[in-house]
Amino acid sequence: MLFNETKISGINVKNRIIRSATHDGLADKNGAPSDKLIKKYEHLAQNEIGCIITGYAAVSKNGVSPYPGMLKIYNDDVIDKYKELTDAVHRLGTPVVLQIAHCGRQTSSKAIGMPKVAPSDVLHTFYPDKAKELTENEIYCIIDYFISAAVRTEKAGFDGVQLHGGHGYLLHDFLSPYGNRRKDNWGGSLENRCRIVELIIRGIKEKTNLPVWIKLSAEDNRKNGMNLQSSVEICRRLEAVGCDAIEVSCGTVQDGMNTMRSKLMPMDAVFRYREPCASFPKLLNKIALPAANLINPLIRQPKPLENFNVGNASEIKKNVSIPIIVVGGIHKVSDMEKILTKGKADFISMCRPFICEPDLAAKLKNGQAEAKCIMCNFCGLVIEKEPTKCLYGNVKN
Repeated sequence: MLFNETKISGINVKNRIIRSATHDGLADKNGAPSDKLIKKYEHLAQNEIGCIITGYAAVSKNGVSPYPGMLKIYNDDVIDKYKELTDAVHRLGTPVVLQIAHCGRQTSSKAIGMPKVAPSDVLHTFYPDKAKELTENEIYCIIDYFISAAVRTEKAGFDGVQLHGGHGYLLHDFLSPYGNRRKDNWGGSLENRCRIVELIIRGIKEKTNLPVWIKLSAEDNRKNGMNLQSSVEICRRLEAVGCDAIEVSCGTVQDGMNTMRSKLMPMDAVFRYREPCASFPKLLNKIALPAANLINPLIRQPKPLENFNVGNASEIKKNVSIPIIVVGGIHKVSDMEKILTKGKADFISMCRPFICEPDLAAKLKNGQAEAKCIMCNFCGLVIEKEPTKCLYGNVKN
């Protein structure tokens, strides 16, 4: 079943394996895909991937990530370069979906050169400068940014668009009572919290012919945050307004290693790439890093490490009729087949395994039993300074 040709949202795919959205850090200075990124996607397409979801592309200047090399889709002048990307991947018979996003609280005003914005001015552990609470007029501007980005997405030849509604970014913060503490028509009740996403989906459907997908964190570790019961109701509402597929994830950046789980915190990478540790004097690092490694085994990490969104995806699938994509620690072909045959999800997506092995889909099809990714999460930290890479990839492949 995993390697059977099929369709998702009317899109022909070679199999049910999807490269989940991954920040590659390979956009050019304008936010358009660089030649290196196009070649990277060509390599994925040459190696039996069913579908590619791009790394997130910012829909507006105040929605940009602090990470270098983020894709952007808020100017028409990037369309031609995106068209080069879609043409290159389509020549190899592979569909590609553009993920569009607004980072909300998960950036810094210094990095974007203007005040960052959010549904409410809730402080963020890793991005502690306070966000400006959006006015109603500004919320409508955000909605227009997403719709305009989707129009450009269609002009660039993408097969669909995915809204990033998870991991603590702006749309997640609207959906979650933790990030959304508004008392007006955009907060409080689940109906109000869903309003911005519903209006974005309706607007994209009115202005384009693209399938609209969404990535959601079904649960997180925030007090009064996302939970499965509300996520099921959110998914029902989004299906009703035209959402075509849902990718089920979990967590937020503020949750630490909940979204990308690991046995241990990757301390070497923390001290090399994450501020303020990355700017520590060398002498301090010689003391602090060994101390951090000493206490690392005592730091509780989320469990389980594998297949950790499958249960939530299965419950959501019972309540909607659109395709469900599941991501999160899924590395074994036997697990993938079980998820599909038992009807727990319709498609399998992976991020870290394809950083480690870009040709993984072909390897799995040819008999490799599981991905070689060891879930060290080095790749989740290197992006703060450099393009995405795997610490062990060259050794393990």
